[in-house]
Amino acid sequence: MESGKPDRIEFRILDYSVIGDDTVSFKLEDGTVVKVKVSLDRAGVATNYKNPDGTAHYAVNTSVKVFVVPYDRRFTMSRNKVLGAVKETSEKHETPSHIG
Repeated sequence: MESGKPDRIEFRILDYSVIGDDTVSFKLEDGTVVKVKVSLDRAGVATNYKNPDGTAHYAVNTSVKVFVVPYDRRFTMSRNKVLGAVKETSEKHETPSHIG
C-alpha cells in the first residue's frame, strides 16, 4: 500500500438508463448505411478511492457494435452456416422437426 492508497479499489455497481438513442447511423455516398450501437455493460463508482482532485472515481465497461447495411440490402452466407442445412456428403441427415 502506497501512502494510504488501497491495494485494491472497490466499486459499487451503478444502475443506469439510456438517455436518447443508443445508435448513430451514417449514410455513405454509395447509399450504404453504417449503424454504430454503443452499450454500457457495467458502471461502478469507487467506494474506497477518490481521484487526486477529490472527485469520484468511476469504472465503465462499454461495447460497440457496427452494422453495415449495403445499399441494395443484400448479403450472402455460406450454406454450412444455415441451421439445419444438409451437408453435401454421402451421408444423409434429416432436417430437425422444428425447422420447416
